[in-house]
Amino acid sequence: MTDLPRAYRRLWWATGIDSLGNGVFTAALPLLAVTVSRDARDIALVSAATYLPWLLLSLTAGSVIDRVDRITLMWRTQTLQALIVGVLAALVAAEFVTVPVLVLLAFALGSCDVFYDNAAQAALPDLVPKSLLHQANGSQQVALIVGRQFLGPPLGSLFFALAWTLPFAVDAVSFVVAAILLAGLPKRRHVPTERVKVVDGLRWLRKHRLLRALALLLGVNTFCGQLGNATLVLFVTDALHLGAGVFGLLLAGAALGGVAGGLVITRLVTRLGDLRALLVSLAVNAVVFVGMGFSPNVAVLGGLFAVSSFVTTIWNVVTVSVRQREVPTALLGRVNSVYRLLGWGLMPLGALTGGLLAHRFGIRVPYPVAGVARGLALVAALPVLIPAMREVTPR
Repeated sequence: MTDLPRAYRRLWWATGIDSLGNGVFTAALPLLAVTVSRDARDIALVSAATYLPWLLLSLTAGSVIDRVDRITLMWRTQTLQALIVGVLAALVAAEFVTVPVLVLLAFALGSCDVFYDNAAQAALPDLVPKSLLHQANGSQQVALIVGRQFLGPPLGSLFFALAWTLPFAVDAVSFVVAAILLAGLPKRRHVPTERVKVVDGLRWLRKHRLLRALALLLGVNTFCGQLGNATLVLFVTDALHLGAGVFGLLLAGAALGGVAGGLVITRLVTRLGDLRALLVSLAVNAVVFVGMGFSPNVAVLGGLFAVSSFVTTIWNVVTVSVRQREVPTALLGRVNSVYRLLGWGLMPLGALTGGLLAHRFGIRVPYPVAGVARGLALVAALPVLIPAMREVTPR
């Protein structure tokens, strides 16, 4: 990471600290939810509320990001998230936690994520040259995965076991520290030459065959991802009969694959090329999801999660880098928001569908259903994806 600019390294540290807090929260929230209800539909509803803002607010976020300073928006969003998690910690301490309360607060945090995540991807190309985008995005993925999946979840499980309020207090502090780091980054205000219109991003993406195909394919895959993972906490505690601490360790073990993917992504893409890297990642994830539903123990499940995390990181780095290279800077916020709307907008529906399938047919069923759907989506996308990738990447 020594080749990357100093401003980027400050962003990387903010990402890492924020991700650590998010990882703590990721493990603690479902553990808190199962103390309120063990109905798979309720657990899926909390998960769905986290991602519903991507469907409702993504387009609005894009227009805001393209007409304000992106860094300022990021640190202010982090400050608001600290307040929201602080409120949750206070409610937990007061023993006033219900499923509706968790749904409301999950929706509020998810709304902040829509603005923050879109702004972060739009701001990164301002901090690094295009030739280093794969390296920069790979390093960002490592920071995200180490915090959100490797270190954060086991700490979240441990903190939750010690005191239910502790993981949420830690998450709030992480937001504050990240906001301070982001506030020190150079400001680059993007002043549009004409009125910023959300429809401009939609029109641009509609004309770009590759990014349009990637967005739709992402939508199917994130739907399937939530279909399987929305009730994971019940899979671990009920189907595999394991404790809350193992749930955090499972997420941490899975993160090792993602970290490995982030570390080798530059060499891997250089060797395989963007197209082959994407196709391998999509095919492997389809097979892995089918296998998850038949996992006989936590070791097999953890190994499959690690493989999934590895190939998901490859997908993330390649597709984000393509977007940042192809989309004009002045349009990046709006195009990114439309892309994420298509790519993430179905996640709440996937979570709800997974909860219903788990409730009706068994806790293992959502994973093989998701895997088969991913495989069919890949086959359907190949006639468009292959020629479109070849148009924008060197042979």
